[in-house]
This record gives sequence, structure tokens and C-alpha cells, in this order.
Amino acid sequence: MTSLKYMSGFGNEHASEDPRCPGALPEGQNNPQVCPYGLYAEQLSGSAFTCPRATNRRSWLYRILPSVCHKPFQPLHEGHLTHYWDEVEPDPNQLRWKPFEIPKASQNKLDFVSGLHTLCGAGEPRGRNGIAIHIFVCNTSMLDRCLYNSDGDFLIVPQQGKLLITTEFGKMLVEPNEICVIQQGMRFSVEVFGETRGYILEVYGAHFELPDLGPIGANGLANPRDFLVPVAWYEDRKIPGGYTVISKYQGKLFAAQQDFSPFNVVAWHGNYTPYKYHLENFMVINSVAFDHADPSIFTVLTAKSTRPGVAIADFVIFPPRWGVANNTFRPPYYHRNCMSEFMGLIKGHYEAKEEGFQPGGASLHSMMTPHGPDADCFEKASKAKLEPERVAEGTMAFMFESSLSMAVTEWGLKTSNRLDKNYYKCWEPLKSHFNPNCK
Repeated sequence: MTSLKYMSGFGNEHASEDPRCPGALPEGQNNPQVCPYGLYAEQLSGSAFTCPRATNRRSWLYRILPSVCHKPFQPLHEGHLTHYWDEVEPDPNQLRWKPFEIPKASQNKLDFVSGLHTLCGAGEPRGRNGIAIHIFVCNTSMLDRCLYNSDGDFLIVPQQGKLLITTEFGKMLVEPNEICVIQQGMRFSVEVFGETRGYILEVYGAHFELPDLGPIGANGLANPRDFLVPVAWYEDRKIPGGYTVISKYQGKLFAAQQDFSPFNVVAWHGNYTPYKYHLENFMVINSVAFDHADPSIFTVLTAKSTRPGVAIADFVIFPPRWGVANNTFRPPYYHRNCMSEFMGLIKGHYEAKEEGFQPGGASLHSMMTPHGPDADCFEKASKAKLEPERVAEGTMAFMFESSLSMAVTEWGLKTSNRLDKNYYKCWEPLKSHFNPNCK
């Protein structure tokens, strides 16, 4: 595969043109009477026109044909994609899923769109407030079809298999231990190279941003320069048999036909782009004396709510790091939370549950549902000699944390057949060590 080029910087004002057409970007204005090379100018707005400058998001695309050139949209069967949160009764239990199964291509061909399965979520796309968590399993590439999400942003976390994502802005190769964000309205197609699986956090009504650093200062966590944006690449391709543009709109899928590739953008400029990030670049902050800092120190990206300091969703990772705290129980502590915590595992063994929590699986600890280390982890950590140690080496777990109370879908609880009904048993061996005579 040819090495792809990128531009760096989070939320930057970028400009790019395909080198095959130098000078394709108009000079000094966005919308000239006649664009270079006979291109069409088209603006993609990711925020209201009247947003403050700091939050205004838009890009100008210079394309061979505008995206309005398509037949009417028709409903498309959405399979296991949903935003109906009343399919089954609420379940406050600790939930854990075994790795989600990827069908063999010989049995059932699934591309990125047909392989989307909604696991849980809350809120509603029409009201522009909420989230959904999806699992994708696929074994074949999208052929002459693309997807765009009218409802919100996709944060994609591949777990097995790499994704070659073609967007209107250019191409990105996203491998396990990387993430990418495809923002609202951006058209993209996914090529895969075998059996592929991963997680998606979808956010309605807010864009992801870097968390505020506060007392940490100017540097740390995910640094802006490590986020990569694709460079312009176009194809001038006619598809007589029809190219399918799929829209996710109000939680449902619709398909429209056109006779040309939507990836016909010769040049673009703006600050509303897709982007990717390698999780190894995360600069970890941690306790170096005693006790724990809150897991918010591991936040990569946040989608803020209207309440200060409260996120609709945070994307948090638990990367390899040093554990050095003195007189401290070092694994995650027992916890009840006013937030919902969904966890996934990209690789390795999660420190608090080394056996049942597997790569490609997941867990959900809902609002105020207690959770914490299993019995083996507690006993081992309580007796361990407290020396500096590498934590989570060869591992990458992550969390989607939300202020919303999430409901699980029927696919998640029943149809997937991956729910671990024995999860609660990992805490049953915990025993009382209380002795009123021993201080």
C-alpha cells in the first residue's frame, strides 16, 4: 500500500490540493464566479453560521460535481442499527460481553455499513442530544458505496484489522491502537483486508474536542500536533451501474444513487475535517506519591454538554505506564458513579480483570451500579510488594464515559448471544477481612 501523507494539528485551519491539479484552490476568496479547473465550490458546515469564532467549524470543498447530483433517497434496511432505547426492559446489572463474532465472508458478506450493530445508547438524534455505541464486524470492503452520518460524529476504534478509509478530504489508514473521527456529514467508504472488528462512539449534537488541562498546564494528555488530517485526493470516476450514497438520518438508513464517485474533491480548505490519532502518542499523567488521580486524567477527547465540566461523552484510555504510588491499592478502586461507563479492550489484559474481559469484548457499568476489581485482583494487589512497576504493558483498554443513562438494545442483551451471564460471579469470592480488634 502506498504510504499516505497527512497534515498535523487538532482543529487547525488546513488547506490542501491534489498535486495533479496545482492551483486548484481559489486565491483570496471562497466562492469565485468561476473556480479553477472548472470545479464547483461547496461548503460543508459543522456548526451554525453564527457560532463564536472559536467554535465555528466549516470547510470549503472544490469538486468535479457537487454532491447534490443524486437521485432521491429511499429507505434502506438498517439491520441491527437503531436508536430505539425501549426495545427491552432496563437492566441495571453489571454487563460484560465476550468478543463479538465476525462472520466468515463465505457465510455472510458484511461491509462496514451492513456490519454495524447498536449495543447501547441514550438520547435522540432529532433533538441533537445523545449518544450511541455500536460494534462493527465486517469481512468485505464497501464497493461503490459510501456512508455519511447526518445525526452526529463517529469516533471509530478498530480492534482487529486495519481500515483504509476514503473520505472527501482524502485517505486515512487506521490500524488497531489508532482511532479516527468522521464528523457529521462527511462521506466516507471503508476498505478492509480480512476479518475486521471494532467499536464506535456516536455523539449527537456536539463535536469532539481536546479536554481542558487546568492545573496540568499547557502540555500533556493528547497533544494537538499528534492528530493527523488527510491530504486532498480525488477520483474522476463514472459508475454507470450506479454509486450508492447512504445517509444515516434520524437513526435510520437511506440510499440514493448517482453515476459518479463522491470522492471527487480536488482541493479543500477549512477546519472541519476527518482526523486520526495514534494512542501511543498519549502523554500519561499519573500519581507519583500516593492514592489515585481520577481516571479523567486519561481523557483523549471529550464531547461537552451544556453543563460546565460535564461531558455527553468522554473517550478515555488506560495505556501502558508506571505505577509508583506508596501505601496505595494500585488497581482501579471499587466505585459507584453518576456517569455510565462502557469499556472495550483493543489488546492485552485489563489490569482489574485479567481473565473474563477479552479483546473485542466489552462491559457496561451503568449509573450507580457498583463495580471494581475481581477477587483475584484484590487479593493479589493487597499483598503485593509496592515497587515501581510497569502497568498495562502490551495492553490498551478504553472507556466511553457518559453523563447519560444508557439503555442496552435487544441485540446487545439477546440476539448477539455474547452476553456473559456469569460476570457477577467474579466478585462472589470476595470475603470479609474485618476484625474489630485489629486496627
